[in-house]
Amino acid sequence: MPMEPLFAIITPTYRAAHTIERTLDSVDSQSFTDYEHIVVDGAGGDATLELVASRPNPRRRVMSEPDRGLYDAMNKGIGATTGRYLIFLNAGDKFHGPDTLERIARAIADNDSPGIVYGQTVIVDDEGGNPRPRHLTAPDTLTLKSFADGMLVCHQAFVALRRIAGFYDLRYRFSADYEWCVRCLQHSRRNIGLTHGEPLVDYLDGGLTTKNRFRSLRERFAIMSYYYGFFPTVMRHFRFAVRALRRKFNK
Repeated sequence: MPMEPLFAIITPTYRAAHTIERTLDSVDSQSFTDYEHIVVDGAGGDATLELVASRPNPRRRVMSEPDRGLYDAMNKGIGATTGRYLIFLNAGDKFHGPDTLERIARAIADNDSPGIVYGQTVIVDDEGGNPRPRHLTAPDTLTLKSFADGMLVCHQAFVALRRIAGFYDLRYRFSADYEWCVRCLQHSRRNIGLTHGEPLVDYLDGGLTTKNRFRSLRERFAIMSYYYGFFPTVMRHFRFAVRALRRKFNK
């Protein structure tokens, strides 16, 4: 494995025996292999580590110790990697196809190492099936202002240059990924969207933010107010409420 692989794929796990195999298979099937895969396990005591060991990959490393939650585990992964670009793929998530890394690598090479490469996401159920689109769509042009309207790009489909990324702010228990993406956008000079064609990632429904939706929204409001201003954020949330009601009545 190169000393500085192009990609660092970081997978935080905690009692993930029922979902981790899908993620491992997805990483191992990639046609592009200039990556390292770091599994950061929270020592939950289930069969996660045995399942990881049953699928040997010379590009995979495993860290297992208690942590302070999802974002602490992600920070450990960032601290342990030398990869140039960070990809966070939680247990149960998977790349949409075996050529996903190849597509991202091509975009990086063709665009002189952009700060961020991003794309679309589909949501899947516990078995990895029944794909459906997110209610937010990644825009063709992504800027810092884009995230004033919410997390338009799913965290798993947001590939960031490590040297501009920094660590997750552990003050936020449920929305540190949103704040991290905003900081990445602050420091990125060029963002490349792979928004047409196949999505980049199949995202497992029911993650930390989904399970703690109200507390996550409170944190996100505070983050938006800090970066985009309090009164503009209040006005945007009126629009968000209208948007949510329309989705509800259109189902």
